Amino acid sequence: MSDQKDKDQIKESDSNLQTEELEKVVENINSSEHIKEDLGSEEHDSGQEEKEEKDEDRILRLEEEITSLKDQYLRFMAEAENNRKRNERHLSEAHKYGIAGFARSILTVADDLSRALQAIPEEQKEGEGLLQTLLGGVEAVERQLQKIMEDHNIKQINPVGEQFDPNFHEAMYEVPDSEFPDGVVAQVIQPGYNLHDRLIRPARVGVAKGALEDPETLKK
Repeated sequence: MSDQKDKDQIKESDSNLQTEELEKVVENINSSEHIKEDLGSEEHDSGQEEKEEKDEDRILRLEEEITSLKDQYLRFMAEAENNRKRNERHLSEAHKYGIAGFARSILTVADDLSRALQAIPEEQKEGEGLLQTLLGGVEAVERQLQKIMEDHNIKQINPVGEQFDPNFHEAMYEVPDSEFPDGVVAQVIQPGYNLHDRLIRPARVGVAKGALEDPETLKK
């Protein structure tokens, strides 16, 4: 009986030992799982931080690109607006001054008509006959031509009695003993013309003596 009791005690002791060892193993396993979870949590936190850093870098890059695109857009819009205004100005000038070349050619016709009328002696302008009929026709053509030019803003410059202005007048000679003060246009050899506010031909004039300090500037 004693031997059997000892055996039972030994078995019970072994069983208790195995149980304790099993509990230790389970505890170690649980501990290992906790360690893995902790490590996994640390790796997750680390990965999350790296991801957040990458996202922040990406956001900064995108913000820089957006700022750059905005600047480019604003510059493009400003340049487009400048081009629009420049094109409008060119178009307006083309409408206003596009006939400048044609206007200069017409001036020669006006000059020829004026010279034709001036060539007829005053005493022959009176009376009746073929000459007076032709004279009346030429005068009518000249008036019509002047009206057409005025309708197209081609305005004559006939500055007798005005102060000499080198911007609009071309001095051809001095006029001594003139009824006009020095520096005033005394005679007009050829009238000038403006197209709107732009000079297309200066008036050729004779200036009262003393108008120009340097006689070398006069046309010879």
